[in-house]
Amino acid sequence: DRMDYLASMNNNLAWSLGVEKLLDVEAPERAQWIRVICAEMNRIASHLIAFGTYGIDTGANTPFFYAFRERESIMQLLEKISGARMLYNFIRPGGVANDIDDSWMAQVLAFCDDFEKRWAEYNRILSTNHIFIKRTANIGVLPKDMALDYGCTGPVLRGSGVKWDLRRDVPYLGPYDDIEFEVPVGEGTHGTLGDCWDRYWVRMREMMESIRIIRQAIEKIPDGTHMDKKMERMYKTPLKPDPGEAYMRCENPRGDLGFYIVSDGSDSPIRCRARGPSFCNLSVLDALLPGCMLADGVAVIGSLDIVLGEVDR
Repeated sequence: DRMDYLASMNNNLAWSLGVEKLLDVEAPERAQWIRVICAEMNRIASHLIAFGTYGIDTGANTPFFYAFRERESIMQLLEKISGARMLYNFIRPGGVANDIDDSWMAQVLAFCDDFEKRWAEYNRILSTNHIFIKRTANIGVLPKDMALDYGCTGPVLRGSGVKWDLRRDVPYLGPYDDIEFEVPVGEGTHGTLGDCWDRYWVRMREMMESIRIIRQAIEKIPDGTHMDKKMERMYKTPLKPDPGEAYMRCENPRGDLGFYIVSDGSDSPIRCRARGPSFCNLSVLDALLPGCMLADGVAVIGSLDIVLGEVDR
């Protein structure tokens, strides 16, 4: 929850999948679809922060207030099913903490309808703003080869034109195989491929793809239980996986988040290693910042959309 506090659901998911792999447990089908809905809603909320704060970084204050308006709607929806505002602890090994009902899904669909209209507003305010384009186009150009060499993932990598998304290329939840969505990549629309504007635009397009995923997930979600029965029984005592190791990774809003867990049979892992995307994406600054203007440095750093809690962890 607290590593990338802007994407708590996604962090919960990566950790839960790692523990499930270690325990040889699979969440029920309904729980997997609920996980997809929650993860994509949190992805939108995270990208809204990226959109709003990037406007401030480049001299536009208004987008921040627009972004928080829609983010608040998402937080209220996620609070209804989890009881928490930001640190949800909702996606757990074996499934999810609570089931969702038809009225909640109807509210989610209503949000999707409203968000599509708001997204068009965002683009009129910032994306196509002449000053914003001048501040971000041809700035902080990250070539594809450099992005790969530095281990960049997520929108930072896709902004350089690399079509790589774990949801599509290494599906970690069954529903992603049954859902149609595009993987947005940078195209050098206003400048050079891999510049700050491309990285920004990838996140903007991803929000609409998440809306598309959520609609399909709500349409296809099956009946059933929200928690594996074996795990429900195990939760009454400390979890003690058999000795072994597991590595699991997910497509977080900032990129590839992985957890490596080693068990010796006790109720605590003897080793737990987190591979945070913000840490790797931040390292490329050594190559991007030398020689740029100070004001452009702010735009470059903002285009990476890091969360320092995940960098420090």
